[in-house]
Amino acid sequence: MAEIINLRMARKARQRDAAARGAAENRAKFGRTRAERLAAEAEATRAARQLDGARRDPSD
Repeated sequence: MAEIINLRMARKARQRDAAARGAAENRAKFGRTRAERLAAEAEATRAARQLDGARRDPSD
């Protein structure tokens, strides 16, 4: 005999799983720690300084 399930509870569990999956995708896409953001910003400024220092003519 088949197992009896409550359809309302199954629907809500499926919605919770979908929300958790969406949250995990957003964390992977947008979530960076403060240290990671600061490190990326420092690297960008360092690269910009290095590029500006390598210019032949400062007015370029």
